[in-house]
Formats: sequence, C-alpha cells, structure tokens
Amino acid sequence: MLLRQSLMAICGAALVSFVSHGVLASDVERRVLNNGNLVLEDIPEIPQSVRYELYRWQDVRAAAFRAWSADSRSIYVSTGFGSVDSLHKVANPGGARRQQTFYREPISEISRRPGEEQLVFSRDANGSEFAQVFMFDGESGEATMLTDGESRNGATVWDRRGSRIAFKSTRRDGKANDIWVMDPDQPDKAEMAIQADDGFLWEPAEFSRDGSRLLVQNYVSVTDSRAIMVDLDNGTRTLLAGGGETPSLNQPVAFDDDGAGLWLITDRGGEFNQLAWQSLVPGTAPEIVTSDIPWDISNVTISNNRKRMAFVANENGNSRLYLMDPATRAYRMVDKIPTGIAYGLRFSPNDKRLGLTLNSANAPSDAYVLKLGRGPLQSGRLVRWTESEVGGLVAREFVVPDLVHYPTFDGREVPAWVHKPRGEGPHPVIIRIHGGPEGQARPTFSTTFQFWVANLGAAVIQPNVRGSTGYGKTYVDLDNGFQREDAVRDIGALLDWIETQPDLDASRVALYGGSYGGYMVLASAVHYSDRLSAVIDNVGISNFVSFLENTQDYRRDRRRQEYGDERDPKMRAHLERISPLNNVSSITVPMFIIQGQNDPRVPVTEATQMVEALREQGRSVWFMNALNEGHGYRKRENRDIMQQVMTMFLRQHLAGTEAAP
Repeated sequence: MLLRQSLMAICGAALVSFVSHGVLASDVERRVLNNGNLVLEDIPEIPQSVRYELYRWQDVRAAAFRAWSADSRSIYVSTGFGSVDSLHKVANPGGARRQQTFYREPISEISRRPGEEQLVFSRDANGSEFAQVFMFDGESGEATMLTDGESRNGATVWDRRGSRIAFKSTRRDGKANDIWVMDPDQPDKAEMAIQADDGFLWEPAEFSRDGSRLLVQNYVSVTDSRAIMVDLDNGTRTLLAGGGETPSLNQPVAFDDDGAGLWLITDRGGEFNQLAWQSLVPGTAPEIVTSDIPWDISNVTISNNRKRMAFVANENGNSRLYLMDPATRAYRMVDKIPTGIAYGLRFSPNDKRLGLTLNSANAPSDAYVLKLGRGPLQSGRLVRWTESEVGGLVAREFVVPDLVHYPTFDGREVPAWVHKPRGEGPHPVIIRIHGGPEGQARPTFSTTFQFWVANLGAAVIQPNVRGSTGYGKTYVDLDNGFQREDAVRDIGALLDWIETQPDLDASRVALYGGSYGGYMVLASAVHYSDRLSAVIDNVGISNFVSFLENTQDYRRDRRRQEYGDERDPKMRAHLERISPLNNVSSITVPMFIIQGQNDPRVPVTEATQMVEALREQGRSVWFMNALNEGHGYRKRENRDIMQQVMTMFLRQHLAGTEAAP
C-alpha cells in the first residue's frame, strides 16, 4: 500500500507540472492512446502501413543471463514475451523459458540467495526509479517486498552464508544513498551501516568471509571514487583507495582468498581502468595486474572458492573475456567468445561453469554458459542456452557497423561506429548520440538501427564524442564544466566529415539522442540547424540550471560534478548561456521531443518548457509524453508507438515522403 501511495504521489505531482506549463493549449492537436497513458501532440495519425512495416522488427526479443539455480543445473534469464522484461527459468540449453514473474513493470538487479532457491530483485512503478527490493521464492512463485515501499533502493549484495543483504537506500531522508544491512527473514530489523552525508553515491561491493566487514564504493564522479572497508560490528570506516589530492577511480570488487587484501578496478597511475590487488593496510599502493591490456577492465567476478577470476576488457568497443588465477595473477583470453559485448558474468555455485550474456552487432542478447577446466585458466565449450527470435527477419541481412575515426577541431580523432546500407548512395544519415555523458556507443545489436538501414535506406552513425568512456580518463574529462560545448563541436566536425564521404548525403542528416544525448541534439540544433533535416530529442536536458535544480535530490551533487555547480554565479551564467532553451530562436530544424512523465533524472519540465518555447517561435514540433514511464520507455505498448512515430518523422524529413494510410 505504501508503494502504491508513494508512486501515485510522484505521478500526481508530475502531472500538475505537465499541465501548468501550457502544453494543453487549445490550438494544439492532442490525442491520447494506450488507455490514457500516452499523450501525442501535433503528431499525425499513424498510418496502418507503418504499423505493418514495423511489426516484425518489434517482435525481436532478447534474453540476459541473470543467475544460477542453487544446484548449478539451471539458469535464470530475463526476457520480454509480454509488455516488459520478466524473470524466466531455463533447465537446459535451448530449453523452454518458464516464466517466473508476471508484473506490469520490469524487474532488475536479480541475485540468488546462496544455497537457496530464493532470489532478490528490484522493481519500481511507472519509471519512477524509486525501486523496492523483493524476495522471490522459486518454489512457491511468491514475492515479498523487503523495503519500505517509499524510498529508493538497490545495489543488493548477499553475504556468503545467505543470511544478510547489504543495499543502498534513501529511506533515512529521501536524499542520501545510505547503506543498510538486513536479514531478509526479518526485514523490519534492517540497520543502517553507513550514513552518507556527502551527497554522493555509496554502494556495497562484498562481505568478508565471516560477514564482519563490508567493501564499499563511494562514487563521486566517473573519474573519482573511493574504496572503503566498513567494520559492521563497530561502524569503523577504513579508506583503502582514492580520496587524495589527485582524483582517481577505485572500484572494490572482492576480498582475496585469505582476507589480507582486496581486488579492485583502478585508474591510479594510468589512463585506463585496470584490475589490481591491494593490501588492506591503509596507505599501501595497488599492484596493477593487467598493465599490458591498454583498455578498460570491467565485469570482474571471483569464483565461490576464490580459485578463479573472470573479467572483460573493452577493446575499442568490443569485449574480450579473460580467466585469471588469483594465486599467480596469470590470465588468459578465452578465444571461444565471438566478437561482441559480454557482460553479467557469474560463476555457478559449484564453480564448474561461467554464465554470461553475449550481444553482437547482428544478433540480440542471449544467455551463454562457458564450461571451465580443472586449471584456473582452462575452459571448455561455450554453450548457447537461449536463442532469441528475430521476428522472422533474416539475420544474415543485418548490417555490421564499421569503426571509423574522424578529425575534430583540436586535432583529436573521434571514434564512431557506422552502419551503412548495402548498395550505392548517397544515403541519408541518422546520427545517434549516446547519453551519460559518461557512456560509450558500442557495436551492439539494435533493431531500430537495423530497421533504419533496411527500410529507410539510411546510414546510422554513432560517434563517441569527448566525454565518452572507453578511451582513457583524459578523454572523459574533456567536456567537463566550461568545456561542455567542445563536445557539440565534435558533432560539427562529424558533419564536416560526412560532406567528404561520397556515399553519404550531407543534405539529409537527422540527429537522435537521449538524456545527455538529448541535450547534445538540442545544442547541435542551435549551432547547425542549417545543416540538419530533423532532430529527435528523447528525455533530453534543455536547460542545465533548471535540470540541476529539479533532478532528484539523491543524484544532484553527482551531476554537479559533471556539468558544473549552478549555485556558483560564474558557472550559472555559463550554463544559462549554453542551454538550448535560451537559444531556441536559433533552432529552425523540425523537432520531435519524447518524454516520460515520471522521469526522476531529467524532469518532464525539461521537455515541456522546450516544446512551449519552440511553439512560441512558430517552429514545428511533435511531442510525445508517456504518463506511465520515466527515463526512457520500458513498456512495449509505448515503445512500439514511439518507433512508429519516429519512422513517420524521419521518413517525412529525410526522404521527403509520407507513408500511405
């Protein structure tokens, strides 16, 4: 009941904001779909031909590895056969996916209780991101809410005996990301282990063998985080890494076998995130283990018996999977893994197999299992456990992107992934800008991109402008604070590069971006409207000052680290100057703006104020707002219509034609 009341309060407050900003003006053509949950303004009726054209593409599914069964024989995956992703159990490779959860909201952060067929997962409502933690019983199929129904909770970690969980929560004051410890069988006795008074993010990493200590990450920004050990008996905190005069990333992973040290990811002393070992004695330096891999290391996991580790290297956007012997620190790349993106690594309870998710540019995500040999570096066959449907499409016709590098204004080379249609051009171009800004465009499978290539005949380019991760911490910091518009100049350089490509049509270029990528497309529209044909902004920032003042309290200070502190007069003036909302008179390109009503990250007002300002200028703007979504559409019924409208918009402005009824 508390969860429902809390979420209704959030949605109600957002709706008042939506109405009060004038988007219900009488001269706006407004339609409501999906049982009143999807509002379309100044968007034409969707032709039946567009719906038919997209049906097969919208039926493509994926599956992600989530957890092992207690006996190491079955796996749990998340997959979407209905409106949202649900938990399924698979008993053998290629076996049926037996659905376990049946909610109208997607679940996430799934982990199994050691020794038991019980799992915890998190779930919010209507995209609010005020997630609650639930205990799911695999035998009965029943789920019990463990948290208070009002706060924001997540990052759940089990102790090794399966008797307690540690998790982050805002339950104390609604703002701080404190760390709590709970016996799931007695949720009313949860205790706060760390009170976070610094405004930044605290997340648990691992319990010690006896459960008396907890490794924790204190996250300030993408290049500044600290590894801390907490004594759960007396509350003493020991800073193990980070926090000095020179910021560095330090992400604790696990205690070592004898509890004398920890494994962590760090960028101290180098450009990239490396796997390291460090003593638990304060003040000691890390010993870098992967120094000969000049790329970021991620997805590090350790086996239950502590005799083997696995990790992933992000090599120019593609994943390379490695096995490592913690005793000797020797490691070896697993050559059986196909080119693509690997994530979600988890050892089976008996440590004989490694579960993971694989995604490639021409195939959706699926769950795989790697058989392991006797030695720490030995591996056997890679077995595909799920084979996701591609909607009757021909997989061999999917386009694999090429990696290119184009020059930008300061002499740097910007990496970009380019999907090109088969056949002669010149092709219209859709530039997709990732969010974050600490994100990275990688060669993952996208039905949207494949559809644009096949049915719109468009090339799709994904640039990793400055500020992207994956290319070293210097590159990440190039767009911070007063350097924000340098990233926009990287888009201008991409437009210059397109003009040099004979098979690309520089006179037909559209931009698409979400979240921070939404800011980037709006800012690019300010500077390059005369070179663009269309712009799609999905949950984007239109004014940095109003964004920082209205984003949820629990994340505001972290965003100030990236964008600048709006309370500082000089920075505030800079943010106001570069915000697209304050430069809307320079925007002449047709615009489509997409928003979720309950977005806690980029509030709905960022969209409504931009729509209102564009209309006051007499500009063309289509507006879509889902009243039961947050930061991006996670419900299929909304997502399908969004894709249909994007198709109409792009076809009209890139090809100059509209679909038949």
